[in-house]
Amino acid sequence: MNKSLRIIALFAILPLFTAGMTTGYFSDAEALKGSGVETSKYGSGTNVCGLQLCSEIPGGKSAWMEEKGKVTPVAPVEEKEMKETMMEKDDSMMEETMMEKDDSMMEEISEKEITEADLGSVLRLSRTNVPATIPMHQGYYNGEDVFYIITDSSDPKHAEIITAKQGWQVELAPLLKNAPEEALSKVYLFTNGIEGDGIHGYQGQVFTSTPAQAEVYSALTSHVHVMWNEGATSRVLDSEVMIMESVENNEITLTEVDVVLNMPQIIWPEGQMMVKEDKTLTDVTPYGGGQVLDIDTEEMNVTFIAHRGWGPDGRTIYYIVTDATPSGPAGMMGVVSSPTSANLIANSAAVDLYQFKNGLTGTGPLGFQPGIAAGAPGDENYSPMWRIFMIGWVAPENAQVLETIDDMNAYKKSGLIDIGIARPMDSDHIVNCPFIDPFQ
Repeated sequence: MNKSLRIIALFAILPLFTAGMTTGYFSDAEALKGSGVETSKYGSGTNVCGLQLCSEIPGGKSAWMEEKGKVTPVAPVEEKEMKETMMEKDDSMMEETMMEKDDSMMEEISEKEITEADLGSVLRLSRTNVPATIPMHQGYYNGEDVFYIITDSSDPKHAEIITAKQGWQVELAPLLKNAPEEALSKVYLFTNGIEGDGIHGYQGQVFTSTPAQAEVYSALTSHVHVMWNEGATSRVLDSEVMIMESVENNEITLTEVDVVLNMPQIIWPEGQMMVKEDKTLTDVTPYGGGQVLDIDTEEMNVTFIAHRGWGPDGRTIYYIVTDATPSGPAGMMGVVSSPTSANLIANSAAVDLYQFKNGLTGTGPLGFQPGIAAGAPGDENYSPMWRIFMIGWVAPENAQVLETIDDMNAYKKSGLIDIGIARPMDSDHIVNCPFIDPFQ
């Protein structure tokens, strides 16, 4: 290849190369809006790289590029054809401009030996894992305390009420209303009576199951309003048995409510969520071994690890993990096993989330690049319940960063990746991953 052709080819791959080695075209500033930059006791990095290489590289991105050289990544067919057309139209202009600006540098780069490392086999995002402190609430199960969080609501009114009460955003997830009864557990909410920490300002909610009753427990809850009748003497009812006795005595009235809330339990009578032993967070903190950093029943909050990924259009999202099915992945992640979630595998209350099983090494659940979700907060199809699909590169050594659903579809159409539903332990796989703003 002569000198001019090498220069033209290098110019053509430069945008793809840059995309493969940075966090992508989405805006970190938008994702972190209002968050401020603070020092965390959990050691999470506060350097946001955005569209530039991290400052730890002396001389920044340009110096790194001079040192490393270039590799032609594999691109979808449509993208290759577009680039060939552009080169045919602008061949002479590009050659002249590139030679005038930096002929010596481009000559040096084009002569360097190409290696797999040049492709960037490790994907490094800034602030990949950050602490997210979420308010807890207290309720009851069979007369004992339950501590839980509220992250999502199928109903906008309840989302607004709970957000205002706890001072932390509850996301609207309309699809949760489609969840079948088999995927829900029942919770009683009080609308009058003894004042307390309940959603409506009265006593705490009463649960009908906990993770200790694994076969019936679900973080997704259907709701029954409890109202004390006129003339009845209100008191704390801390079990379903007491509630049913009060109904028989005509002391209270029960009303079913068409709302589903995501209320993962943190502490229950027979146990609690696993707390991670090594609480120091970095951009390469292992995914397994627990998702909780701290549980504080005095301050009434719990601190989760929030993992960074991509929304359907490439926007930055963060999510926590509270429970999953089957038991194998739940154990690996250190979260609650929730077999009832398998009832969502063919239900619209669950949305598709794509994870990677090979390719670029990164901070996804299996050690490769972070995943891509088919929905995100604010979208009509957002849900905290995710049906997991696996993406595999046909030639892992040629893997690039995929950031959007469109990226994924284009590479699948070109035969560069395979996509299949995940079935660990030959079982239906659903994960409760509420998308949150960890900086609120």
